[in-house]
Amino acid sequence: MKLGHLALAGLLITLPACSSIVEGTSQEIAVNTNPAGANCELVREGQVIGRISPTPGALTIKKTKHDITLNCSKDGFEVATYLNKSEVAGATVGNILLGGGIGWAIDSASGADNKYTSPVNVTLIPKQQQAQTPAGTGSGSAAGQPSS
Repeated sequence: MKLGHLALAGLLITLPACSSIVEGTSQEIAVNTNPAGANCELVREGQVIGRISPTPGALTIKKTKHDITLNCSKDGFEVATYLNKSEVAGATVGNILLGGGIGWAIDSASGADNKYTSPVNVTLIPKQQQAQTPAGTGSGSAAGQPSS
């Protein structure tokens, strides 16, 4: 029976940081835009962590518990923003159940217990054309000037 306990203890020692092994501490985020050819910057905690230019493209980032904001721009289109939330990786639950707090603490510190959405699909909206006639005049004359 002692051999069984020893084997179980050995297994538990090897299980901590399961997410680190299964999920890793970095992740590739693929970004597609409609239309293609946009420039996207990835921002985490107020700092640019990378750029994808032009889209479609991908970037490998270090995983953390902090969300990433994608800001995509293209001439003639409004800036489009996408919030890519940091979520719990699938191996984390097993790590907590089998590896206990030590494995989870290791994974949490390294970012291995987090994941981001990939691929990300962002649609850019065309900019509105400026009206040629000033608002409220109803004619081609300048605002405040009488019509001839």
